[in-house]
Amino acid sequence: MATLAPSPPAPTVRAWRAGDLVLAAVAPASWGTTYVVTATMLPPDRPMLAAMLRALPAGLVLLAVTRRLPRGSWWWKSVVLGMLNFGAFFPLLFLGAYRLPGGVAATIGSIQPLVVALLSLLVLHVRPSRAVLGASLAGTGGVALLTLTSEARLDPVGVIAMLVATSLMALAIVLTKKWGRPMGADGRPESPLVPTAWQLTVGGLVLVPVTLVVEGMPGAFTVPNVLAFAYLGIVGTALAYVLWFRGIEQLAPTSISLLGLVNPLVATVAGFLVLGQTLTGWQMLGFVIALSALVAGQAFDRKNA
Repeated sequence: MATLAPSPPAPTVRAWRAGDLVLAAVAPASWGTTYVVTATMLPPDRPMLAAMLRALPAGLVLLAVTRRLPRGSWWWKSVVLGMLNFGAFFPLLFLGAYRLPGGVAATIGSIQPLVVALLSLLVLHVRPSRAVLGASLAGTGGVALLTLTSEARLDPVGVIAMLVATSLMALAIVLTKKWGRPMGADGRPESPLVPTAWQLTVGGLVLVPVTLVVEGMPGAFTVPNVLAFAYLGIVGTALAYVLWFRGIEQLAPTSISLLGLVNPLVATVAGFLVLGQTLTGWQMLGFVIALSALVAGQAFDRKNA
């Protein structure tokens, strides 16, 4: 009697999660270069312009590629998420980047996992583990050691802008997890490109009149300005947010929010390589602590998935 050949083993959850983590980490890695690009290549003191030109062109291109419009409740959901992720978040982010040293902005942004944990408890009724909370606190402490210096200035407007921006993005993570991916006319989930296009377009369109009234348009753009906006729009926005929203769908809220620690780590490396900044012993210790917190937090979430 012939025996059936054993079927190949199914992919493990661990292998899939590792791939999801790597792809999702591309987003905060690209955002970690925003501080250097803003400081060296963008027109000075124009946070609204930077936000609008980062969001709207990328949204319109993705909308032209996907050729999908929202259906049903996704009209208002796209408006809510578009404002949280882009229409309100981007201006506040660039305002913080212009008014604060990168280290202060990065440290404030690193509290996002704690805000996500609180909102997950309130909205999703998911109680974060003590280990994940500990990793989040350690990550914030590590980022503070890594990025804060004795010369760091605490501009009140910049601090408030970054606190609000961090909270808005945390709420967007939780709501995206709650609402899931929109369904297409064929009953199948839409590609991550589709909701990304809707949200970027909504956020960008809202920013157009505000930018024109508050800042106006500069007389001319330099070649570095154009290259910087192209990079932020294509890599730091279109590609990054498609992978980020996919990661939110695939990973736990605390897991995806801990990946935000990649942002200041990359920002530090970029400052070291591009701006010629040096690292003190305390900063090296902070780098190790933040990186360890990131790895430990992901390992715990994977173990308990």
